[in-house]
Amino acid sequence: MAVCERLAQHLGWELIVVRRAAGDMLDRWESRWTSRSQAYIDLETVKLTLPWATPAMRFCTSELKVAPISSALRKRFPTGAIISVDGVRAQESPARAKKPISSPSTKLTRRGHVGVNWHAILHQSTDDVFAAISAAGLAPHIAYRVHGSTRVSCNFCIMGSLPDLTIAANLEEHHESYLAMVDLECRSTFAFQGSRWLGDVAPYRLTGDLRVRLEAAKTAAAERRAAEATIPAELLFDSKGWPTFIPGPTQAELLADVRRRVGSAVGLPVRFTDAAAIRHRYAELLDLRQAKAA
Repeated sequence: MAVCERLAQHLGWELIVVRRAAGDMLDRWESRWTSRSQAYIDLETVKLTLPWATPAMRFCTSELKVAPISSALRKRFPTGAIISVDGVRAQESPARAKKPISSPSTKLTRRGHVGVNWHAILHQSTDDVFAAISAAGLAPHIAYRVHGSTRVSCNFCIMGSLPDLTIAANLEEHHESYLAMVDLECRSTFAFQGSRWLGDVAPYRLTGDLRVRLEAAKTAAAERRAAEATIPAELLFDSKGWPTFIPGPTQAELLADVRRRVGSAVGLPVRFTDAAAIRHRYAELLDLRQAKAA
């Protein structure tokens, strides 16, 4: 925030700060775990879902950046075309290197006006960026200038490197969020970055109880993965989240066994833990799907 304020003052531009109405990233991860674990308990999903965003599922960007910024722009400029300018650069990743310098924006498009995203510095290098900062008489972000980070993003980014995560974990102002995120790792049994547990980044920053819980969570995660690995693909719900048929008795018993094992490992009070209950639940969901379609 301080960097943005200094930059706005330097440019003589108004700074508008927007936020997700339902809370910050920690709030979103917590609410996602609450909803997705309840969905598993109620057999609205066959496999337990992680609370975290992932590189392939970046709701962190869409919900906490794009959506509130786009909403603020539409309200501020109720008529006319809107061009949203950002600092995406090709050098940052192979995916960004393939981006066009501008593209239509669905969230900024209104009747008669196509919104546009403009990646104004797409072809600038990292050296170009730091040279521009220096030429303007400004100082880089403290994370680069003092702490040695290679990238400034969220305190703990789902795509952050181990060195950057380590730097963040050792900063006192991040300590509370670090403990909260490790606590969610322990409760959910899902590591923050696939196989990398955030709690392992700076274990010396954890309380003794949290270290014990983290090791227990790793064991539970292995049990959960082993159980879910036995689920045949045909028992999974389709891309819209619905079953496609009622499983036979043997299939239903297999799924019931998986649910008992996962519930025990993660500590969830799962329902539908015998073959008859599983088959009845699938029939309920198929009826509900048909009713919604009708």
